[in-house]
Amino acid sequence: MAIWGDFMSQFEIRGRFRADIIGNVWRSFSKVLDSQNEKNAKEKAYSLMGSEHGIKRSLIRIDEVKRVE
Repeated sequence: MAIWGDFMSQFEIRGRFRADIIGNVWRSFSKVLDSQNEKNAKEKAYSLMGSEHGIKRSLIRIDEVKRVE
């Protein structure tokens, strides 16, 4: 029986999110997430940023996704 950790890789996600609804202030972020692939890592980043900061996906920009060796 395999453990999920055996199939997971770490991905570093870098991007920015709109921090001020009225103005045009964008804040940078960087997260390292465990995921099966790049697509799932991006989805997880959107989900976490949305729940942590209460913002919609349209206010989050992902600039870079790379596998951490």
